[in-house]
Amino acid sequence: MNGVGTLKALIPHRFPVLLVDRVLEIEPGDRIVCVKAVTCNEPWYQELPEHTPDAGYAYPTALVVESWCQSAALLAAWDQPRDVVEGQVALFGGISGIRIHGEVFPGELLRHEVRISRALQGTWFFEGTTTALDGREVLAVDSVMTALRPSGVLNPLTQVLI
Repeated sequence: MNGVGTLKALIPHRFPVLLVDRVLEIEPGDRIVCVKAVTCNEPWYQELPEHTPDAGYAYPTALVVESWCQSAALLAAWDQPRDVVEGQVALFGGISGIRIHGEVFPGELLRHEVRISRALQGTWFFEGTTTALDGREVLAVDSVMTALRPSGVLNPLTQVLI
């Protein structure tokens, strides 16, 4: 449905931390389905020794969560005017009820399903899951809070880090 150009217009993430590859489905203000292809060419695998066993290639759990959260940020930004989105940043406010159900390895396609459970002015609460291509659930999230705020609210050091 929508590729990388659309993603980059909505969230500030870039290589190597743009962790969503495509939007498959979108119902603005309600839900989004995104995919992330895990490959062995990702930077997190570059420093692994040559003889690392297959189990050593488990995709970092924090990056599965980050990819899901980027999907949530895309949903929050989707129906905002593009000129407004360009001057904003999605701020992560907290997560609860997170369950990791297994590891992910190169060659797997992750499907993030995110729903808005509550919305307040400029702030959203999301819930959802991530499944692997084989249908196995690898992540469940009860609640993530994200707020879109003008990038000017960040202090200068924080702005350099994004």
